[in-house]
Amino acid sequence: MGRYWDIIIQAYQGYANYFIDEVTFNYNYKPWWENYFWMLTGVSLFFFLIEWAKPWRVEQPRFRKDFWLDAFYMFFNFFLFSLIFYNALSDVFVNLFKDFLALFGWQNLVAVHIESWAKWVQLLVLFIVRDFIHWNVHRLLHRVPFLWEFHKVHHSVEQMGFAAHLRYHWMENIVYKSLEYIPLAMIGFGIDDFFLVHVVATIIGHWNHANFTINIGPLKYLFNNPKMHIWHHAHDLPDERRYGVNFGISLSIWDYLFGTNYIPKNGKDIKLGFPGVEKFPTKFVEQNTFGFGRDD
Repeated sequence: MGRYWDIIIQAYQGYANYFIDEVTFNYNYKPWWENYFWMLTGVSLFFFLIEWAKPWRVEQPRFRKDFWLDAFYMFFNFFLFSLIFYNALSDVFVNLFKDFLALFGWQNLVAVHIESWAKWVQLLVLFIVRDFIHWNVHRLLHRVPFLWEFHKVHHSVEQMGFAAHLRYHWMENIVYKSLEYIPLAMIGFGIDDFFLVHVVATIIGHWNHANFTINIGPLKYLFNNPKMHIWHHAHDLPDERRYGVNFGISLSIWDYLFGTNYIPKNGKDIKLGFPGVEKFPTKFVEQNTFGFGRDD
């Protein structure tokens, strides 16, 4: 037990030092462009300025409803949550899982060795496999009632903008990371691979939720985009689609392949949210304690 307590202490200290170093650029162990804190800040500012310059929904306020709440969510879910809770929890889980494997004489889960593959092939495979896992997890969040209660936080957005991308309940961090851990560990990807793929996914996710759009032609059948994703946030859907539509995170191809695509018309001005959203908590703390045995 003492070993796991040491892991928790080291995780807190390690992430706190990492976070401070990221903010202050106080490191020499990686190139500057791998600084996720300032990357997220810069990408968010870029999308913010484009939304102001060329908005898709011109009647929407520049500082849309809950903009500052969503801005806080961005930094909470990607940084503060790890500092407060998740990084220590995940380190303990990984070590517990390795100890469990050791009971059977297994040293690791790697089943597919990709070291000899070209780097771009490794990154492409990681991007596709990870996105397919997330597509399936996203469907679970809509289909399983107790998971939907947590996912309501993301769907409580009533005016769409790039920052809505990262408004989600902290339990989603745990659900996504837990369900992706084993399949991705079996392929043996490294931390640098995850960083690059995560950056690309963040940029696409910002765009999916942004209040601006461009015509990407036939690429719309491959990549998720604002005109498609707006329907995922539609307040009203037909009964046969009551569990949701357009579940793609970065790629839209999964929805077209498995029949969950839905774009009946231009959705620029549709009502967003879900039935009962007007009664949903509007404060950060209330939203992040929602779903634990609470009635709708």
